Amino acid sequence: MDISIEFNPAAFKHGVSEADIRWAFDTARYDGWFNGGEGPAKDKYLLIGFDRNGNPLEILYNFIDAETINVFHAMKCRNNYHHLVQTKKDNYAKND
Repeated sequence: MDISIEFNPAAFKHGVSEADIRWAFDTARYDGWFNGGEGPAKDKYLLIGFDRNGNPLEILYNFIDAETINVFHAMKCRNNYHHLVQTKKDNYAKND
């Protein structure tokens, strides 16, 4: 099943392009609950992927329905999320 991506105008506030956001979804290293799925962020997801130049991006989104997501935040990945990229990378290495 392909997921359709819709973009809230706020997703472009930090200068990340639609093409780079789509590329981040294709290169996702982490995709999970934002803030553990608790509190006011309980329906928000965090994705860490890469732009077309290989720079890590943080993307926040929520589901509109089972086949559509809404991206509302995209920016250069902040240091406090870098460990999520490394964690998954380490998990890949353990499975090789």
